[in-house]
Amino acid sequence: MGKQLNRRHFIGTGLTGAVALNMGASSLASAQKDKVKKTSCKIGLILYTLRDYLKTPDDIARSFEKIKKIGYDCVEITSCEAVSPAELSKLLKQNELQAVSAHTGWEGISGDVQAVVDQNKAIGNSHVVVSSMPGEFRSDEGYMKFAKLMSEAGAKLAEAGMTLGYHNHSFEFIKYNGRTGLEILITESDPKLFNFEIDTYWVQHGGADPASFINQVAGRAPTVHMKDMVMTDKGQVFAEVGEGNLNWPAILRACKKAKAQYCIVEQDSCQRDPFESVAMSIRNMKSWGLS
Repeated sequence: MGKQLNRRHFIGTGLTGAVALNMGASSLASAQKDKVKKTSCKIGLILYTLRDYLKTPDDIARSFEKIKKIGYDCVEITSCEAVSPAELSKLLKQNELQAVSAHTGWEGISGDVQAVVDQNKAIGNSHVVVSSMPGEFRSDEGYMKFAKLMSEAGAKLAEAGMTLGYHNHSFEFIKYNGRTGLEILITESDPKLFNFEIDTYWVQHGGADPASFINQVAGRAPTVHMKDMVMTDKGQVFAEVGEGNLNWPAILRACKKAKAQYCIVEQDSCQRDPFESVAMSIRNMKSWGLS
């Protein structure tokens, strides 16, 4: 997809090398599934989870076939630099997959916005998400500046019939004068131009409540990253959705209230074959009433 659609890497606090999941632990969501109200949020998959299987055009073609066979219809685009936008569009159509969002680095949005617009329109996508915030903005004044710049970029995308969002990690939960970085972004940005892609794992990792922050951006969260967390003797580990300790009934209620359109599966690192992991996640989510 070119540099403008390249997912920027962010791996926090040494989690990548964590030990295997404790699969004997029961899921909070499974225990409370009868309490979960059905939401209209559609299931999607961010391709970043399968990045090691997207290195060549043939890899992408085979992976798309597997994704569709597993049961996904919607994808969030990342890690597809091995093919052109036109080729990617063809592969999506061949496998009946819909691009509902795409990640980009800040350098794309702050640079050649038209290139981002053109690349996304070529694959039929209208929602772009900045995957992380550069370190230069990580201060009280920096967050306010970033909120302003993102709002201005959102206005440019709006002129092209597109929307802009921001994907959080856990560093946004450092507080500045009593407010977390994410709270600064929420309150200091234009709600009509600046959307959010709340990542459930990273909110929890930052010591906050995922459902609460989804509620805080109600109407501004077209996509939500569904990512679970499980504890081991060496700390937090990424887990398949529904196989960890997050409060999924509350998260799903928040997604419904916030009118989220796509609940997107992501797992930064997997303790088994990634295709098996994403299959487990969609199976659990469908059992909750999502489709």
